[in-house]
Amino acid sequence: MHVGAGTFLPLENEVIEMNKLHKEKGYISNQNALKINNSINNKKNIVAVGTTVLRLLEDCYAKYSKISYYNEQSELFIYPGFKFNVVDKLITNFHLPKSSLLLLVSAFGGKKNVFQYYRKAIENRMRFYSYGDGMIINRLK
Repeated sequence: MHVGAGTFLPLENEVIEMNKLHKEKGYISNQNALKINNSINNKKNIVAVGTTVLRLLEDCYAKYSKISYYNEQSELFIYPGFKFNVVDKLITNFHLPKSSLLLLVSAFGGKKNVFQYYRKAIENRMRFYSYGDGMIINRLK
């Protein structure tokens, strides 16, 4: 997926659902779609390296009810209440307040859990934003 500039912009509206998320172009080859579907069918963990990869996989599944060839734009906005279908674990960095990415990780790992991780990161003087310190989050079941 090609990361759009909108990824780094703060949300403009206090009402989450009233925000429109930026578009990003994503690509999944037939070969990779087959591998991912085989992993899902064999109950293996699907690990997304980055929020952009998570967004791509979940958007593809939302559109096609499986992972398939994909070469299109995504406007999927993930926030608490979203039902995840593909990704089991997420490797990501610490995102800034009022960002769509903080909403995404909160939806994925649970707001209470994520904010606990953030408190720990602040206590340990970890770096936030892109190229900062990272974490792995399990999907809230």
